[in-house]
Amino acid sequence: MALKDIKTKIGATNRTHKVTRAMEAVSAVKMRKTQEAALAGRPYARAALSILTRIAGTEEVKRHPLAEQRPVSRVALVVITSDKGLAGALNSGVIKAAAEYLEKRALSTGQVVVYAYGKKGEEYFARRGYQIARAIENKADDVPLATMEELTRELSEGFLRGDYDKVVTFYSHFKSTFEQAPTMRRLLPLSIPALKDIVEGIIPAKGKWSHEPSLEPPISYEVEPKSGDVLGALIPRLTSVALYHMLLEAKASEHSARMVAMKNASDKSKEVAQGLTRLFNKIRQAAITREVSEIISGREALAT
Repeated sequence: MALKDIKTKIGATNRTHKVTRAMEAVSAVKMRKTQEAALAGRPYARAALSILTRIAGTEEVKRHPLAEQRPVSRVALVVITSDKGLAGALNSGVIKAAAEYLEKRALSTGQVVVYAYGKKGEEYFARRGYQIARAIENKADDVPLATMEELTRELSEGFLRGDYDKVVTFYSHFKSTFEQAPTMRRLLPLSIPALKDIVEGIIPAKGKWSHEPSLEPPISYEVEPKSGDVLGALIPRLTSVALYHMLLEAKASEHSARMVAMKNASDKSKEVAQGLTRLFNKIRQAAITREVSEIISGREALAT
């Protein structure tokens, strides 16, 4: 390999290193902002869940239309992925978990309605013939709560009409900066344990915000004037907040996975540049040694 070619490769590798380092820094900032947004909304979710937990044993909750348990013949699948790549196996993990869920329950394409939040999930299920009820872009870094409320309303109305008997969500659960797990949550029919898992899961397993007391269910109490009025306002709102926090966690996971991927790329490009530099120096030294040997040999030939 010519020295000029090696020098060109070193320059290209160093430029790649600068790009990946910049993307790593940007992803780190975005990850922290998204995680802070999730944690900022957690007190509201805890308060709403606390109220719901106190009246969970009442007949009104059991009779609420959104808590109705019925035989599952059709499923609404909410898949939260990203529109962008360079995030390692983040999206493929979520899609694989959703596909395994459908395969395990032997659900055909006609029994599944897909709500795709993110281009990657939409493309996967559209290619396989599933009905895409709604596809939402996931390009912006901020998460609009209004969009989540609209999606929740659409899911709730479909559940009440009987278009599907169960709503499940697949997303990336943010455990720590270096660990994100594909996770399935049941959104409808309403489940107190499932909602509690979502709220408790907002706190990461490790890191800056990993220490916070868990939510303890208080003693049941009666609601006046009617618990039905409270449930009518609380359950749809809490369902929307649960979906909102799933998206926030998916966002934090995306930025975290991209940060780690870019860090690995930066480390690898640095390693490649160092290897090329050593190769460049080795070849140049060999050329210098050869030239010196030729000069010495020529001088000795002239001396004789």
